[in-house]
Amino acid sequence: MGSDLGPSEVVAAAKLALDEFPDLSPLTLVGDEALLRQLAQEAGLAGHPKLAFFHASEVVTMGDKPLLALKRKKDSSMARAIELVKNGEAGAAISCGNTGCLVGAGILKLRTLDGMDRAALAAVIPRANGHFVILDAGANPEARPDHLVHNAIVGSHYYRLVFGVERPRIGLLTIGTEEGKGNTLVTETHEMLKRLGDLIHYLGPVEGFQLFADEVDVVVCDGFVGNICLKSWESLAKFFVTELKAGLLANPIRKTGALLVRGAFTELRDRVKPERYGGAPLLGLRGNLIKAHGSANRQALKNAIYDASEMIKTNLTRHIEADIARANDLIGLVAR
Repeated sequence: MGSDLGPSEVVAAAKLALDEFPDLSPLTLVGDEALLRQLAQEAGLAGHPKLAFFHASEVVTMGDKPLLALKRKKDSSMARAIELVKNGEAGAAISCGNTGCLVGAGILKLRTLDGMDRAALAAVIPRANGHFVILDAGANPEARPDHLVHNAIVGSHYYRLVFGVERPRIGLLTIGTEEGKGNTLVTETHEMLKRLGDLIHYLGPVEGFQLFADEVDVVVCDGFVGNICLKSWESLAKFFVTELKAGLLANPIRKTGALLVRGAFTELRDRVKPERYGGAPLLGLRGNLIKAHGSANRQALKNAIYDASEMIKTNLTRHIEADIARANDLIGLVAR
């Protein structure tokens, strides 16, 4: 119910997902049940065997303060969706709503994995010859070195399961690759990551210009830096696509040339558009939670639904806890 485009876009995404992925897990739409049923009927989903509804009378808005929303809006669609995961009635929850509220509700209701006290948003971004994952992409603007170490662990597992790479290359984002370059958070995290040995494939510090080359698979940073990187990339991708299109259509000669390269241009546009990567999973919780953009359209939400279904199948959280415990031993961290 917290989508910028309204619940009709979410229902449209559900229809796309159910039509395109016949083996998809059943979906439950959480929110104003009467409205959702009406929208589902208009979308041709009335009576669909894989679609259910769960009523929630309140909505968390983008302007709500996380703590107040958690206390005052206990019957919000966001809270109820997460509770379905907590109670085992759903395998994953997807929300377009307020990020701070989602992170807070996720940690409060699902709890973090043993040995962790923070979760991280993982965003997939295209690069040469594939993709890299950046985390944290906005869940924790202020982080400690051990939080970033945990980001490296969960990021490595996520990349391995999503892209099939056995030992993903891990890089710590900073302003220079020389030893000692960067702020205190970076230098302390670097020393801890070096102590993990063969637990992960740690390359060391990486700079911004390395991210889009085929040099690193998982980029570790705090949520403040990660969120700026993510939104800058999304804005830049849209800028280049718009400018390239305008340039190709500027005059008749260019239009003729554009016809010859239309296939390549379409492929590039589809590869870099943000909606291709439906949402960012909040990793490190005892349940699957995906944060989609507030402005996510039906295509993006359809992809988020598919990603959630895949996370359920792979049982991602089961593979992480043992490595978190081992990492904590190696860096001398007493679990809080």
